[in-house]
Amino acid sequence: MMRKILCSLLLASFAVSAQAETKVPTSQAEISLGFAPVVKQASPAVVNIYAKIVRQGRANPFFSDPFFQDFFGRGFGEPRPRVQNSLGSGVILSDDGYVVSNYHVVGTATEIRVVTTDRREFSAQVVLGDKESDIAILRLEEAENLPYLQMRDSDHVEVGELALAIGNPFGVGQTVSSGIISGLARTGAATGNARGYFIQTDAAINPGNSGGALIDVNGDLIGINTAILTRSGGSNGIGFAIPANLVAEFLRQAQGGNDSFISPWAGMAGQHMSADIAESLGLVVPLGVVVSDLHPLSPLAEAGLRVGDVVTHVDGDEVNSPAEMKFRMAVAGVGGTSMVTRLRGEERTEVEIALIKAPETPAAEETTLDDQTVMPGLTVSRVNPAVIAKMGLVLSQTGVVVVDAGSYGGGGGLRAGDVVNSINGTEIETPRDVVDALTDPGRRINLDVLRGGRSVFLRFRL
Repeated sequence: MMRKILCSLLLASFAVSAQAETKVPTSQAEISLGFAPVVKQASPAVVNIYAKIVRQGRANPFFSDPFFQDFFGRGFGEPRPRVQNSLGSGVILSDDGYVVSNYHVVGTATEIRVVTTDRREFSAQVVLGDKESDIAILRLEEAENLPYLQMRDSDHVEVGELALAIGNPFGVGQTVSSGIISGLARTGAATGNARGYFIQTDAAINPGNSGGALIDVNGDLIGINTAILTRSGGSNGIGFAIPANLVAEFLRQAQGGNDSFISPWAGMAGQHMSADIAESLGLVVPLGVVVSDLHPLSPLAEAGLRVGDVVTHVDGDEVNSPAEMKFRMAVAGVGGTSMVTRLRGEERTEVEIALIKAPETPAAEETTLDDQTVMPGLTVSRVNPAVIAKMGLVLSQTGVVVVDAGSYGGGGGLRAGDVVNSINGTEIETPRDVVDALTDPGRRINLDVLRGGRSVFLRFRL
């Protein structure tokens, strides 16, 4: 009886997607093999990654004070760097050695070693990484004729499909776990990353699986395993993978020579469509993203969208969150156009928008203060759309933002992302204003900054 049930389940799962051209087992012998042929085909393209990361230790707050530094000497009490070893997985994407992994595994590594299933070792360098997307593309040194995985169109993945996760959990060695696709288009707090867009699976994923492969029954890459929901640190059957379509765009940009990921800029703030909002807009079904703010230079504003409009589709694909809309645009890539479906009242319209980089207007004029000021190492920049996108600022923000507080600014309470309104009562409009205000400012410094939408006043004596 169990054999008949297993046979039925396997037949159903192999036929789940005609678009994927899945293969149905034709004999009892093929069924008894389970996933062995798929694993044998795919596993050589999944690698173990060992990375060394240098992290600064915590500084004693007393030694950020100039008095203690003058008394004990510069450098006394400064944090000592610590070397941490990071363990993860990766997937070979091309025969000449391009490998994808998670940014949190290798993004800040000083040394990366990649080991294949046949025990060959390669040194590797990160050629393109993006912390927000948690994707890093590596290039193996002196690599050729490597096995690699084909990437499947992840938009055609369906809930209920069989899936295999391949990686190196807890460093025990390459391991395969099986499950199904549990959900699609996962975003928000449930994933632990409100900006992400993930495929959910119940295939067991544990620490060390990060950057490994999530494949279908044909051995094609569906996604890159990146996160789990857990209270214990182990797998609870809720894992998340970055869709292969986004990985493909990262690979394209890396092979094109980009050293940072360039994503199309919408210049829009959006809000998830709740039932209450849908009712207020006269919608029967809560669908789409409500436009809550638009930057004057936004390509959506240029195309005629305005606050209060609802975006329901991008290039024919349904979007129900800002993260999902951003994903659709990122997959399309900079330089082309996308068709956006706009709902305004009862009017539904297809609007073409340009996929552009965030503009550098006005010029950022990024400036790092020197020893002639009281906060050497403080780096500030004028706010523009590119800086807004990089720093996660509100679209309407203007002025000057702290890019790096440095040791002196950090000791005074400044943080990256703080917008400097005034220093000692002098209004700040440009990075040069910061330099002038912190050059011989007297014995007291009063800073008025905007932090997370709130005014913060920092006062200290020199």
